[in-house]
Amino acid sequence: MKYLHTMVRVHDLESSLAFYCNVLGLVETERRESEAGEYTLVYLAAPEDLGQVNAERAPLLELTYNWDGEVYNGGRNFGHLAYQVDDIYALCEKVLEQNITLNVPPSDGHMAFFRSPDNISIELLQKGDPLPVIEPWASMQVSGEW
Repeated sequence: MKYLHTMVRVHDLESSLAFYCNVLGLVETERRESEAGEYTLVYLAAPEDLGQVNAERAPLLELTYNWDGEVYNGGRNFGHLAYQVDDIYALCEKVLEQNITLNVPPSDGHMAFFRSPDNISIELLQKGDPLPVIEPWASMQVSGEW
């Protein structure tokens, strides 16, 4: 398993970038916009991590700006911790064996979400290409919040 990023939702992308880049000194490494999803993702890295980020796309801070203008509070601004795994199906099986709910099962062979005992959302991303779509994962339904 490899740590990838922490996601934080932001209300004002420009003021957040000013804080993280101008005050903390983080560097923007990538930006993605989705017209369909109505969001912008901005990935930031500490200057000393840039070599590793360029080679591995980690460790990063992901700022998520949803275009709907929602103001996040009460912990909704914190999104999730993300980890890259060698076999998403094997780790999700282990999660289920511990009676932990898979909020987003790996039905696509690539991504899954579940929550820690403290209700922190954990994202798993399959290393490399998605695994072949198989049961029981393909039929599992999304449940709850992630």
